[in-house]
Amino acid sequence: MHCPRNVKNRTRAATAPDLRIPALILAVLTAIALLLQTAAAHAREMPNSFSDLAEKLLPAVVNISTTQSVKNPERVPEMPQFPPGSPFEDFFKEFFERQQRPDQAQRRQTSLGSGFIVDVGGFVVTNNHVIADADEITVTLHDDSVYKANVVGRDTKTDLALLKIDAGKKPLVAVGFGNSDVSRVGDWVLAIGNPFGLGGTVTAGIVSARARDINAGPYDDFLQTDASINRGNSGGPMFNMNGDVIGINTAIFSPSGGSIGIGFAIPSSLAKPVIDDLKKYGKTRRGWLGVRIQSLDQELAESMGLAESRGALVASINDGSPAAKAGVKPGDVILKFDGKDVTEMRKLPRIVAETPINKTVPMEVWRDGKRQTLNVNVGEMEDEPVEQAKAPEKPQPNLGGQPVPGTGLTVAPMTPQLREKFGLDEDTKGVVVVDVKDGPAAEKGMKPGDVITEAGHKPVRATADLVKLIDQARGAGQKFLLLRVETAQAPRYVALTLAEAKPQNGKK
Repeated sequence: MHCPRNVKNRTRAATAPDLRIPALILAVLTAIALLLQTAAAHAREMPNSFSDLAEKLLPAVVNISTTQSVKNPERVPEMPQFPPGSPFEDFFKEFFERQQRPDQAQRRQTSLGSGFIVDVGGFVVTNNHVIADADEITVTLHDDSVYKANVVGRDTKTDLALLKIDAGKKPLVAVGFGNSDVSRVGDWVLAIGNPFGLGGTVTAGIVSARARDINAGPYDDFLQTDASINRGNSGGPMFNMNGDVIGINTAIFSPSGGSIGIGFAIPSSLAKPVIDDLKKYGKTRRGWLGVRIQSLDQELAESMGLAESRGALVASINDGSPAAKAGVKPGDVILKFDGKDVTEMRKLPRIVAETPINKTVPMEVWRDGKRQTLNVNVGEMEDEPVEQAKAPEKPQPNLGGQPVPGTGLTVAPMTPQLREKFGLDEDTKGVVVVDVKDGPAAEKGMKPGDVITEAGHKPVRATADLVKLIDQARGAGQKFLLLRVETAQAPRYVALTLAEAKPQNGKK
């Protein structure tokens, strides 16, 4: 009796040696080896102790204390009134005169912070807010020696300051800046400072995030860390594992005022050029373009024919500025500057500021639905002028106006009364927004007193111009109409949503 062929095959397979078992064992052994190798690598990356690094760096970190004179905030009560000749009158008069002596009108206020030595010649870096308004600045070294410090220069935009101490022949320990641009989220960092007056405090953590914007200034690009940072750590250094300064500890996020694991440091890539300028010139020299810009949302991008909301939208241009000389126009979208991509509006100020003064660079803009390249000779940024406060508004009668269907706007032609009511310049031309109701315009933040000067890149000089351009855009199937609006603060662009106009009085 013969066995079926398939049975024979199964029998042979069962009795033959199983070659898969050695291969399986080999795969398991390989996986174990890889795991051991990875664990060893992690062990090398994670230090067993920060003691050697801390011992090396501590002598370069200093404590900073400041004093300033402030007016006594306590209000001295008024002297009570007594009948003439009362025995209490002379007593209280002498008492209140003593309370109001000139030497009691002011008191000394002290504050504490941190800093670090960047040059053995006695140059010390700290935050500007640590030494702002100080009458006297004292620097205490790690060995408790104390020196008076002078301000070499300060920069309010980045909150940095450079101090100088004269330590005589005493040898100082200095640290250098590293490259914060190569730091990665998850890298170990060490923070050293003077929290709550406890000098020489060392804390460790990691880089939690990069490029944080906390609305502290025009060049926000903070490193975020979970290394413990508290009051008094301001101005202190954040080190990488090579002992290089990659950040200056500046701010914390905390409802209680203490560390909750969210601290922010100015990256060294931003701080080093500022410190170099302060040391060389006593001030910061920044590149200047001379434009006022705004962010580009998806609706603005779509109304301009851009596929993505990238770049910086030019709202206005300073007369005689490098941008004006290069032919930049309001409504241009700056996409690249000196070969660097402007991925978002807030990137442009820093890119321009870091560009060498008097350097001619290419700038790529989006204009009239296509890319163009302009050559710009970068100027030097001057101190910003102080804006004059406008006079209070005077009550005015109802000035009327024409509603613009489907927008929520009521506009009126420019008149002397409207110029006076809203404080508008004599050379401002356009139609004035006199009322804004719920609708597309209100959603875009438009307010009474705004002046619409352009619609769809065409001038608006009368209410009929605006109504006509809106109707044309609706007829062409556009979802948005780009408006150029002069506001009390600055010119800006608005992508007005073109909702269907509701029929009036039951008519279509």
